Amino acid sequence: MTQQLSIGPHTVTPPVVLAPMAGITNAPFRTLCREFSGGKGLFVSEMITTRALVERNEKTMQLVHFDASERPRSIQLYGVDPVTVGKAVRMIADEDLADHIDLNFGCPVPKVTRKGGGSALPYKRNLLRDILREAVTGANGLPVTMKMRKGIDDDHLTYLDAGRIAVEEGVTAIALHGRTAAQHYSGTADWSAIARLKEAVTEVPVLGNGDIWSAADAVRMMRETGCDGVVVGRGCLGRPWLFGDLVAVFEGRADQIAAPTLREVADVMVRHARLLGEWLGDEARGVIDFRKHVAWYTKGFSVGSEARRRLATAASLDELRELLDGLDLGQPWPAGAEGPRGRTHGRNRVVLPDGWLDDPYACATVGSEAELDTSGG
Repeated sequence: MTQQLSIGPHTVTPPVVLAPMAGITNAPFRTLCREFSGGKGLFVSEMITTRALVERNEKTMQLVHFDASERPRSIQLYGVDPVTVGKAVRMIADEDLADHIDLNFGCPVPKVTRKGGGSALPYKRNLLRDILREAVTGANGLPVTMKMRKGIDDDHLTYLDAGRIAVEEGVTAIALHGRTAAQHYSGTADWSAIARLKEAVTEVPVLGNGDIWSAADAVRMMRETGCDGVVVGRGCLGRPWLFGDLVAVFEGRADQIAAPTLREVADVMVRHARLLGEWLGDEARGVIDFRKHVAWYTKGFSVGSEARRRLATAASLDELRELLDGLDLGQPWPAGAEGPRGRTHGRNRVVLPDGWLDDPYACATVGSEAELDTSGG
């Protein structure tokens, strides 16, 4: 089932994209995913706020640094002000910071939506159009794509209008997470919405996102929706080899799906922590940053709560390795490791600015408070 995806001049084979996740899809994690995939697929940076980029925030400038082996270099931007978005995109193009720019309109975090940002923003059609126009114009030929949700809630769906606006403004591909902002990450992703967007938007590739927990899920999504590619987020948490599985399935090698033992998983955990330390320039900081990954990597294995707690408080690579060596590393890949990973919570109501829903076309100004270093979609 090998297929390829075109993102402007870039060909992505198989049509698989790593979704940006704050604090997760940094250079070390992208390296792991890319190694397992044999360099195939597209691996997007952590989400970068446009204001922080334009102001050359030190942490942000580190996040936009790519390893020499990363091609194409893909940056996801989050912005709420057309002028600032335009400046950020021009900076990327002029300084050759990336080969592809993705715009995030999917963040459902209340701190963002209550200011009109993230997944609340596409409701204001004219503001969305202004941002996309500035981005495409400023990109100077670099492909610009966008990622969004179905809408604010089931009564305020925006994805079909947003998809049409994106095409009209020159966006080269559109990714849709099949949930509303109100759902956050709860319930089941609505793949039928991805199919409807694909039917409505024929000029550019449409990618599907939501509930891809295995390579088989990716194939099923493409068959059921007709989408041109998939975006994988939470499904690869603690499981970077999922991208190797995806390549195998798309290349007709479904019998080569990974089923690592705990010993093999432990080796990946140590390598992940080491890469983080090298990236941060401090081994201890790398191990501390790695702690949040422990529960994802060990999910389904017989490890025990006390052992997990100790792993999640390790302070050095030697301590991490010693603790892992104390486990029953001969355990085979458990059935309990499959299925949903990461956040699954939701909420019933999206917090929005006063009067936000009064007119979907009224001019709107979104304040800088909506530009937080948070990610989602």
